[in-house]
Amino acid sequence: MMPSFPLRAKGLEPPAYTVQRWTRMSILGTSGLGAVVVVLALLPFMVGLSVTYAMIDFFILLLLAMTWNLLAGYGGMVSVGQQAYIGIGAYAVVVFADAFNLNIIVTVLLAAIVSGILAFPISFFAFRLVGGYFAVGTWVLAEVVRLIVVQFPQVGGGAGISLAATTDMPKDLRIAMSYWIALGAAVVVLVVCVWLVRSRIGLALTAVRDDVTAASTSGVRVQSVRRRVFIFAAAAAGVAGALVAISTMRVQPDSVFSVQWSAFMIFIVVVGGVGTLEGPIIGALIFWFLKQLLADFGPLYLIFLGAVGIVFVLFVRGGVWGLVSRRKRLEIFPVGYRFTDGKKK
Repeated sequence: MMPSFPLRAKGLEPPAYTVQRWTRMSILGTSGLGAVVVVLALLPFMVGLSVTYAMIDFFILLLLAMTWNLLAGYGGMVSVGQQAYIGIGAYAVVVFADAFNLNIIVTVLLAAIVSGILAFPISFFAFRLVGGYFAVGTWVLAEVVRLIVVQFPQVGGGAGISLAATTDMPKDLRIAMSYWIALGAAVVVLVVCVWLVRSRIGLALTAVRDDVTAASTSGVRVQSVRRRVFIFAAAAAGVAGALVAISTMRVQPDSVFSVQWSAFMIFIVVVGGVGTLEGPIIGALIFWFLKQLLADFGPLYLIFLGAVGIVFVLFVRGGVWGLVSRRKRLEIFPVGYRFTDGKKK
């Protein structure tokens, strides 16, 4: 920075600059999202069960997309094995709710804890791999978890198991409860993601993503930072699995441990915008809308989604949010810094 005393010696004041995070766009954006959350909280009273049930699916996808984007977009960890924690979370709800007769909300929290605990030892194996090997390795580890789980007849083995704790609950109340839990979980995960990106952890994470060696020599504890985010993403995936079990009242190992979950996450983030907080929200909306619109076409809708994903990977690498904010830097969430002329009116 140039010293200011030569300007003052000539009777001139140096330009005053301010650094700020909150902009008009971020204030309007966060306020608007807050209003949307309030409206969404009242949605079960205004729409039918089918819409409420479909919205649960949207929140599950949003949960997974936000945390996968944190892993890959900000941390450079392209995981294809998040389904391991989805499955563990689903089974954890059944075990804690049926075997221990615990409250459903408590079981969701425990599902997150169990998934996070499982991710801790898995991270020691996964972090020995880099690049494509990391992606394939996480997929293999997820398959190992699935094969271990189906060996236990206490949880149904390969046939799966039903959730009996909510069978006596009226259908409309059960779906509404699942909806509010899903909405609350999505809001909490979004707030944590914003906080992480704003914090030193987020700065360290992006430094690790860009250059591991440079980040390490600059004092960043690479493995510690990556492991924290890895465990958080696993815990969120466990919550998503718990929501799947509660809303469907059935846990099928081939479904909850399916690699298709990872494919959905990748599609949502790529279409919405990798490495942005706004991208997963937009991508989840697009994917959910296409899923509802093309559900009657069977496997053909998956082919269509694959074609759309290829187009975005090849020609629109910034995703939808990248197109929107290409010319003018737009941020709904206050995570960046802006330098402005303090004297400018």
